[in-house]
Amino acid sequence: MATAQLSLSELNNQIKSKLDDAFPALLWVKAEISELNNNRTGHCYLELVEANEHTKEVMARCRAMIWSYTFRMLKPYFETTTGQIFSEGLKVLIQAKVEFHPVYGLSLNIRDIDPSYTMGDMARKRREIILQLEEDGVLDMNKELELPVVPQRIAIVSSPTAAGLQDFQNQLANNAYHIHFYTKLFPAIMQGKDAAASIMIALEQIFQYEDFFDVVVIIRGGGAQIDLASFDDYELAYHITQLPIPVITGIGHDKDETAVDLVAHTKLKTPTAVAEFLITGAAAFEQTLDETKERFVAEIEERLETEKQFLQQSLQTIKQGVRQIVSQENNRFKMTSLKLERSVPSFLKSKIQQLQQHKYLIEKLGTGQLGEEKHQLARKLDNLHFFIQRQFRIKRNKLQQSRQELIIRGKNNLKVQRNKLLHFEGQVRLVDPQNVLKRGYSLTYKDNQLVKSVGQLTIGDELVTRLADGKVTSKLTKK
Repeated sequence: MATAQLSLSELNNQIKSKLDDAFPALLWVKAEISELNNNRTGHCYLELVEANEHTKEVMARCRAMIWSYTFRMLKPYFETTTGQIFSEGLKVLIQAKVEFHPVYGLSLNIRDIDPSYTMGDMARKRREIILQLEEDGVLDMNKELELPVVPQRIAIVSSPTAAGLQDFQNQLANNAYHIHFYTKLFPAIMQGKDAAASIMIALEQIFQYEDFFDVVVIIRGGGAQIDLASFDDYELAYHITQLPIPVITGIGHDKDETAVDLVAHTKLKTPTAVAEFLITGAAAFEQTLDETKERFVAEIEERLETEKQFLQQSLQTIKQGVRQIVSQENNRFKMTSLKLERSVPSFLKSKIQQLQQHKYLIEKLGTGQLGEEKHQLARKLDNLHFFIQRQFRIKRNKLQQSRQELIIRGKNNLKVQRNKLLHFEGQVRLVDPQNVLKRGYSLTYKDNQLVKSVGQLTIGDELVTRLADGKVTSKLTKK
């Protein structure tokens, strides 16, 4: 029996007929877009695949197309709904007609796309990224870094043409508090399939200057929500967790948080919000410094007044003590001198009495013994004269020695008290308001009253600021 022979076109026509009979209606098909080509005529040609989730091995492959009149409606609807650009790598749920062409073979003619399926897949992908980061133990690493009190050296990751970059830099440069910020741009692609890799390269460049920058800001600003897919990338999120510098994001969206937002130290909505965050933090710190300065000045003034009163009391006490010591030493010297003066006349009086007695005995003796008695009397008078002179010299030397000791003791006491006074004078000079002003501080007065609080002031007040080398008069125009 002869076998029926078919031409290739007959075979393909039979296959087409069978497929038309087998799939007469539209079908919903789940697949991943592996290739996408927008034809110049407006048609969109795709290659759809199904891959094993674990091995990534392709299990099925099929061509598909979206004719131009359909693509013009489906693409904006899909992108607006999902916030994701219609591109390669997306998992989609499509409604298609199975077609077989004798020349081009099997293909799917796409008539509709369910965006909710893609959104669910994107959310699932984001959850998987977060779970993987948690499992790796790195999800909160950047959040645990300490944000500097006043971050002023800022590394910026952004596209040079990003809508919000210029606004961000202008807001920092022209802030109302005149706080200076240093910024350095590390350019990166902020949307599309190459965005994640470009941002990671910028972060690696910043890492080379980790000791210089205080904070890294990733800003995108403006643009559509469809450009956020690149921020749901595991490798990019992991790079941020490993950066030893706090990261602040402002990628311009109000809805879902991307993986990059979740691992960053601080998440803000827009570049403007990031600039305001940095300025407000620096201004708050400056206000704290002003308040600390006011408290310091008040405490210094109070301490100066206390020390001044203490020194005045101490000086008065020292003066009274010195006068009392001098008075005591003078009295002691006078008493010693008086005792010496009294002791010498008493001694002389006793010796004179002895001479008178000898004279009386001589007169009672005869003239025969007169010569001998005169000789003895002369000798005794000589001895008495010598003894009196010697005793007088001894008493005078003792008196002079006592006087010298009193003088030396008085000088030593005066020297000790003078050193104490010099020490107190040095302490007074250290806390002298004029010397405090020379160290860079200033005092502000209103109506000759020291200003200690902003609450004392009103717009239009005339203020006098005292500096080390003079005074400055100003008028308050803004609080």
